[in-house]
Amino acid sequence: MHHSTRSRDRRSRTVRTAAALLASTLAALGVVAVAEPARAVPVTITNGTQFTATNGSIVHAHGGGVLKDGNFYYWFGENRTADNRFLAVSVYRSTDLKNWEFRNNVLTQSSAAELASANIERPKVMFNASTGKYVMWMHKENGTNYSEARAAVAVSSTIDGTYTYQGSFRPQGSFMSRDITIYNDNGTGYMISAADENFDLMIYRLTPDFLGIAAVVGNFWNDAHREAPALFKRGSTYFMLTSAATGWNPNQAQYATSTSISGPWSGWTNVGNSTTYSSQPTFVLPITGTSGTSYLYLGDRWAGAWGGPVNDSQYVWLPITFPSNTSMSLNWSPQITIDVAAGTITGLSPTYYRVTNRNSGRVMDVVSNSTANNAEVKQYAWNGGGNQRWEFQDAGGGYLRIVNQNSGKCLDVTSGSTANGANIIQYTCGSGQNQQWQWVAIGSYFQLRARHSGKCLDVVNSGTGDGADIQQFTCGSGNNQQWSRTAV
Repeated sequence: MHHSTRSRDRRSRTVRTAAALLASTLAALGVVAVAEPARAVPVTITNGTQFTATNGSIVHAHGGGVLKDGNFYYWFGENRTADNRFLAVSVYRSTDLKNWEFRNNVLTQSSAAELASANIERPKVMFNASTGKYVMWMHKENGTNYSEARAAVAVSSTIDGTYTYQGSFRPQGSFMSRDITIYNDNGTGYMISAADENFDLMIYRLTPDFLGIAAVVGNFWNDAHREAPALFKRGSTYFMLTSAATGWNPNQAQYATSTSISGPWSGWTNVGNSTTYSSQPTFVLPITGTSGTSYLYLGDRWAGAWGGPVNDSQYVWLPITFPSNTSMSLNWSPQITIDVAAGTITGLSPTYYRVTNRNSGRVMDVVSNSTANNAEVKQYAWNGGGNQRWEFQDAGGGYLRIVNQNSGKCLDVTSGSTANGANIIQYTCGSGQNQQWQWVAIGSYFQLRARHSGKCLDVVNSGTGDGADIQQFTCGSGNNQQWSRTAV
């Protein structure tokens, strides 16, 4: 045993010495070994947040798409100025879909004269195996209004290098083209875009080099008023995922299916909740690993819904499940775990709480089960309804967003007021500090302190009855400002 161990040690030293000699010889010849990226481990992503790149900056890849190339996933998307005009198409890369390295602004205002004062939306990139080129399609407007409704194309010989702008046009010379996506179907390229003031959804087959449109495949949903298309294939079924056209405000996602891109296509079926968890589809990413292929919904939670600029928008990524070969399901998870090596996505179920006032024994309630913005939050006796159940989401910095189960909207101090007596409502979740709260222990109870004002959630006049209003007020020692939470 001892002899064989010494023999192994000698062999190991010999191998290490040979490897060292080889490395020094290659270095002397100017040959540099490139290390493979580390094998990705499972990662957890928090939804309804902005993502941070590895350099500490915010990831601006809004309306974007992801392309797997080698060991990396490349994420292209919109990066805008503070006044919502086009700044760049930015690209990031990752091996695990959480740790994103900023690579380049591959298309900028200076890439072409017509981009100097433009809007560029929903950029998507495909690789053309026959030409060896990476081709980007996008929606182009003039930066002032949405009258152009044009498609635009850019091309590059490297995935994250500079893209050469090829110009913009209306498909077939006359079709409007707004929200856009592309799809590579075993070497045949397709472009899908909203047309006719977003009432129609057109499918086009691309030229073999992917740089132009060869033919109209069809308008299968005339006057359906759908936008934000995301096309993917699972097994022998194509899924076309879309949103309704309601501006920045989120709405009910719907999908259609077919066994061929050229149809016939089914009608529309709802998926997710009535606001698609306050998001809009942008892309569906297949993730293939040792356990098979999973499908990841990529959605934008647009800041325009709360009056903010596009670059304040957040991301919602959710696992898609398939009850049957021709149906899909999308359920909310505050966090998801992605294992790209295994090809698995796991949603973590949210925990909901009833939030009870110490003084009255009544709970925080959205009046009349409303799902509308500005709906009143008051206290009522516990009845178990979704309008009395709240999720505590991490908003960073020790603060929380408190989200109603029934509406998906956030506990909000109206208009960002810092005044005593400011009303408490529900509103579409955003990044405002008037929707961020500290859960501060006061003995065995807690105060909820608004980040923007430092004031406390307070039952008006220490009311004990149903319907007593809830406001913010300077923090004190009253039981009407003390709360408990119980998982339900």
